[in-house]
Amino acid sequence: MQRSLLPALSAAALPSLLLVSVTAAADINSRYSTTQHDFGGVGLLQTPTARMAEDGNLSFSANRTEPYSRYSISAQPLPWLEGTIRYIAITNRNYGTQAFSGDQSYKDKAIDFKIRLLKESYWRPQVAFGMRDVGGTGLFSSEYFVANKRFYDLDVSLGIAWGYIGNRGDIANPLSIFGDSFNERPDIDNTTVGDLNTSSYFRGRPGIFGGIEYQTPWERLRLKVELDGNDYQSEPQNNDQEQDSPINFGATYRLGKSIDLTAALERGNTAMFGITYQANMKTNPEPKKYLDPAPEARRGLPAGVNGSQVDWADISRRLGENAGINVQQISLHGDEVIVTGDQTRYRNRAQGLGRAARVLDNSLGDGSYDWYTLVYRPRGMEVSQTSVNAETLRRYEMNEVNADTLRKGVVNAVPSVLDDEVVYTAPLDKYSFGTSLGYTQNVGGPDGFLLYQFLLRFNGAYYFDDNKWLNGSVGVNLLNNYDKFEYDAPSNLPRVRTDIRSYATSSDVQLSRLQYTQTHRLDRDLYAMAYAGLFEWMYGGVGGEVLYRPYGANWAIGADFNWVKQRGFEQDFSFRDYSTLTGHVTGYLQTGIYDVLAKGSVGRYLAGDYGATLDLSRRFDNGFTMGAWATMTNVSKEEFGEGSFDKGVYIQIPFDAFFIRSTTSVGTIAWNPLTRDGGARLGRYYQLYNFTNDRDLDNFNDGFRRLTE
Repeated sequence: MQRSLLPALSAAALPSLLLVSVTAAADINSRYSTTQHDFGGVGLLQTPTARMAEDGNLSFSANRTEPYSRYSISAQPLPWLEGTIRYIAITNRNYGTQAFSGDQSYKDKAIDFKIRLLKESYWRPQVAFGMRDVGGTGLFSSEYFVANKRFYDLDVSLGIAWGYIGNRGDIANPLSIFGDSFNERPDIDNTTVGDLNTSSYFRGRPGIFGGIEYQTPWERLRLKVELDGNDYQSEPQNNDQEQDSPINFGATYRLGKSIDLTAALERGNTAMFGITYQANMKTNPEPKKYLDPAPEARRGLPAGVNGSQVDWADISRRLGENAGINVQQISLHGDEVIVTGDQTRYRNRAQGLGRAARVLDNSLGDGSYDWYTLVYRPRGMEVSQTSVNAETLRRYEMNEVNADTLRKGVVNAVPSVLDDEVVYTAPLDKYSFGTSLGYTQNVGGPDGFLLYQFLLRFNGAYYFDDNKWLNGSVGVNLLNNYDKFEYDAPSNLPRVRTDIRSYATSSDVQLSRLQYTQTHRLDRDLYAMAYAGLFEWMYGGVGGEVLYRPYGANWAIGADFNWVKQRGFEQDFSFRDYSTLTGHVTGYLQTGIYDVLAKGSVGRYLAGDYGATLDLSRRFDNGFTMGAWATMTNVSKEEFGEGSFDKGVYIQIPFDAFFIRSTTSVGTIAWNPLTRDGGARLGRYYQLYNFTNDRDLDNFNDGFRRLTE
């Protein structure tokens, strides 16, 4: 089950979205850019290669080879790591009995990965190891090693595979020297579906596969020929296919900069047609911000302007309009002007700081104050402060000093308590309202491959103080096909998540959230939050969180503790009988390796099970994030059911990458292969780690070049 909340799109943003959709993949049209194979991932047709897509690449593929329809998403989160999620429709096999799933064809879901072991050099080939259908049903599971070497426009691959890719079984298993158990590949047991199935790895006779990809003189056209390692005589579901030839032929044509069309003859007798859309999250071009105000033009004022002569209310207004700063307070400390507030528009904090400095310069004049300081205070908690030397910034804009000098004129520090002269306190804006488009879906179930629901959400908040507020969201059904949603997954645990169908179909008006929240900075590096109300669509209650996050450190540790009660299916103010205590201790580590954030949690989950969750994510400089998680608890595989343990992947999308007006809004799209009750976590809307992101100096430094934009 995937749930995704998309902020409302302004009409002005739509042209930008369309523009980005056809130009998103940077350098994708380079002569030797990669192409996808039938199962998703870089490769030829039926077989993978050792090649890797560009760092940050994201591909969406769909293809048809009788009797299989394949739909896949392939990502390159690291230069040496490829991951793929995939659904396969076996169109000549039913999902189940007529009474169970009607005429729907069988659906298989899987996760693949490929790791580059050696990078190609002048003499050395590129070598990769990969696994197909890891943790899925195992119907198409395979393990392989493959090597590639380029000879001008010819890219040659050769590999060995166990399992599906190598089902032809060309040679005896070389690993049999370690025991007879490697001679036979065991069948996948239904009780281990979703497990890692390590007992089958590298078992059985492997097959040889490989091929050639030829880049024609016409840059848009690739020709492919491959030796298929599969003879199609051991197909899943007793669905063996006739193979007239192990040689497959195909061609890929690049339509525009982002779309590949592929046609092929496979098995010597069967046509394949496919389409792939590619984008790159790392190099995604940001649209020009036509609706952003231009930075204030500099104007000279007489020197020596006294603070009492300044219209601070007007400065506050202009800081909001031009620099995106929601001003809470302005104070003076010697030769320093201190603005306390929160950045609400510009994703790059440096951009807001530079614009704020120009606004202050234009109001205070040359030589009045030497330093401008912004204290970031989201939700009433002082998180960080950044100061810029006014003269250094002016001289940089006049090309009198270089970027290194400018960097020395910018100081990041821990917010400090000073004996300041407060010259302005902004009135509290007590209300905020907005609308957004909500979307929920259920993928790959017996009731239909895609069940969907579109909602119009009304979001609002009332602020009692900067750090005390009530936030809520009501969704109204617009369009759905949930009338087909009839399947309830079996469960051996308390039904803490598997009542999805009942929650999704019981009401056309849904109160998804109504929560009172209070935050506080307890000490220099210690933050706290308490909350009560309706937290998410299934649970309400009371809870709290504390976070210790040293300023500028690459680590943090926090803990949350919650008492929750299961909500009624109608998502109103009613509750069901089930209640529980849940909470976790979570450690955060910025690894310094490709900007990967590692989060490890241990604690008690919604079904009363105890265990741990590992979440790894990579954030690119432009704000895009790829991540994956896995949870293991003391629930046995038999109790958990299909899937064996909880796992999934997600993408966080900064809407600033698509809009023609700057915004800090972020959307998340998550994919969870199966929703079961084991390892289920409370969906908390607010988290202290996100509130305190400005403590990570890398976030500021990554956008420092935008200080003068």
